[in-house]
Amino acid sequence: MNTKHVDLIASAVLYEGYMLYPYRRSSVKNRQRFNFGVLYPKPYSQAQAGSDAWSLETECLVQSVSLSAIGVRLRFLKLVDRSLRKLTERMADRDQAPIYTPVPVLEVDGKVFLPWQEAVEREVEVPACNLLALTAAPVEMEFAFPASEELELVRDAGGRLVGQIARKQESVEGRIEIAAVRAAEGVFKIHVGVKNLTLLEEAAGQVNRDPALMRSLVSVHVLLGAENGQFVSLLDPPETLRELAASCQNVGVWPVLVGAVGERDTMLASPIILYDYPQIAPESPGDLFDGTEIDEILALRILTMTDDEKSEMRNTDDRARRILERTENLPIEHLMKLHGTLRELRPFKQETP
Repeated sequence: MNTKHVDLIASAVLYEGYMLYPYRRSSVKNRQRFNFGVLYPKPYSQAQAGSDAWSLETECLVQSVSLSAIGVRLRFLKLVDRSLRKLTERMADRDQAPIYTPVPVLEVDGKVFLPWQEAVEREVEVPACNLLALTAAPVEMEFAFPASEELELVRDAGGRLVGQIARKQESVEGRIEIAAVRAAEGVFKIHVGVKNLTLLEEAAGQVNRDPALMRSLVSVHVLLGAENGQFVSLLDPPETLRELAASCQNVGVWPVLVGAVGERDTMLASPIILYDYPQIAPESPGDLFDGTEIDEILALRILTMTDDEKSEMRNTDDRARRILERTENLPIEHLMKLHGTLRELRPFKQETP
């Protein structure tokens, strides 16, 4: 398996739509984010009549021998609520904690701090499971990530304490289910299910989208690896397996082959529609959270933003700040490489009358 290709594509899926141009908190498209691969808590999903999913299912085929094994990795983002607190009273008694007041904006020495929804990466790995054993006894693995809160002190240029940045995470819980059936001689059908089992303290009908997102699995995707076996493309299966491939049920994700072209030991079940062996353009200078967009267009748009817009982009999100710095420092020769590249040209075949 070419892990570099796999990791690049998996990371692109993970952050697809995380934040979109113009990468500012005030822009309309960034006010309601995380539309790809979200698994909400089951009570919230049911309160929405199932329009917001709480589970996913993926099925694919693997050609194998009796000693083959399947490994599964679940990857997703867990959201972090970043809020701001201003120091309003410094207690005379040093044993007493200072008093802070929540504020919508915190400005210190010309630098502006803004509230935001950040994200941290989470991964759950299921040890390799023997295929024959899976046909006899499906495997279930539960996982949980606890709630937490981290505080970052904010000081002015003179070193005086002026506020706090609070980063809060809610707990999430879920389950991965893996099963297999022998579909034909030397061919197994693999089934993987992922469910968000997080409970809600409030009545589900009273929870709006943002609090539900804090308890959701975001940008969920599944990586499947085969040991001593080869996956079958569901997009272009061999003629003998076409009917079996068509019988695979996928809900919320679609599995494609990933890695170097021709390798068949890794499948990516993605919430974004992809072809087999997707690739990040080698000319791409870095993440833009929009792997299906043209890097040149995004880079040029960023460069034409006003100073105020760039300042908001810089202060909204640390990942957005890195995009801005990288784009502003992009050499002209690298920018020119983004222009005019053609791929996958096919020879013209003249039809015979």
